[in-house]
Amino acid sequence: MRTAFLILCCLSSAGHLFAQTPETIGRIERTDPALDGLIAPDAKIEVLAGGFTWTEGPVWVADDQGGHLLFSDIPRNSIFRWSERDGITLFMNPSGYTGATYYGLEPGSNGLAIDSQGRLTACEHGDRRISVLTRGGGKRTLVDNYQGRRLNSPNDLVFDSTGAIYFTDPPYGLPERAADPRRELDFCGVYRLAADGKLTLLTKQLTRPNGIALSPDEKTLVVAQSDSERPIWMSFPIQDEGDQGDKKLGDGTVIADATEWSKEFAGAPDGLAIHQDGTIFASGPGGIYVMTPAGKLLGRLITGQRTSNCTFDQDQKTLYITADSFVCRVRMK
Repeated sequence: MRTAFLILCCLSSAGHLFAQTPETIGRIERTDPALDGLIAPDAKIEVLAGGFTWTEGPVWVADDQGGHLLFSDIPRNSIFRWSERDGITLFMNPSGYTGATYYGLEPGSNGLAIDSQGRLTACEHGDRRISVLTRGGGKRTLVDNYQGRRLNSPNDLVFDSTGAIYFTDPPYGLPERAADPRRELDFCGVYRLAADGKLTLLTKQLTRPNGIALSPDEKTLVVAQSDSERPIWMSFPIQDEGDQGDKKLGDGTVIADATEWSKEFAGAPDGLAIHQDGTIFASGPGGIYVMTPAGKLLGRLITGQRTSNCTFDQDQKTLYITADSFVCRVRMK
């Protein structure tokens, strides 16, 4: 906690400054005129705060004071809060690992989401689970194993309208990653955790599943694969299985390949968000890649940084981006 407090002191003045006159980084590349219908021609990538280690998992939380952003700093095992009014404050430490001994470089929480009751739900690397904050204080484990074997390190998640969670489980949060002797599963899965607690393995064909998002009609699941040997985005049709509300995935389709972009910038396909019109905003090498559901590139929001994730506010008027040590935003139309 002391470390997190010192970090907070260093960041608070920067957050206040950026709220008044935001600095900007990078550039916005427009490949297709359709991007102008989403992002204004004069939009910039504004830096809201910096000085973090590795930002991830942004989620917007609506409230009666204009809303606020929560995001993970994985190496620092912390979740931070940003708002226009207050700037940066520490929200939680520890966020993803509660052990007393050293646990690698990425022990903290990663992907964050808000459930239908307004509770924060988190993918926790170090504790290898998905947890939810309880109203009375503390956390409750939603899932930490598959068929009795510990999950690798849940990475990202998304809720559907029934309260089910779709999530990815690569080994990035293990101290030795795929070679870690504590690893109990020999694959990296994409799962669905139903609201009643039933866990279904949807696919294990992806070698490093990472970011995950649902189409607005909840008929398609989009998953990023951050494997450097095959950095891709895939879409899967979601199909009914039986008459009890269970789901399965149909055959996946590669909608975009980041191999060539990886030669231009550092990074890989990571977290993503899908606009209400179906447009995909996907983090990838050096920024955010804006593409149609079929993978046609509309443009890129080039941060020039390893860019991990993004999310919209409740009105989809602002896109928030986590990029290496920064938290940024882009004003939407």
